[in-house]
Amino acid sequence: MAEITNLNQFRKQKARAEKKARGDANAAKFGRTRAERTQSEASEEAARRQLDGHKREPGTDEPEA
Repeated sequence: MAEITNLNQFRKQKARAEKKARGDANAAKFGRTRAERTQSEASEEAARRQLDGHKREPGTDEPEA
């Protein structure tokens, strides 16, 4: 004899699995932890400050004689 299956439970279980799969895909695509974001922003700011520190002012390329 066949095993009885509750179709409502089956439908809800399938929906949960699809939602979890979609969430995992989004986490892989967009997800970064707060620490990763903070560290990335800090390194970008440090690189920006270093680059700005090496900029030359217009007209100061020639040495004064």
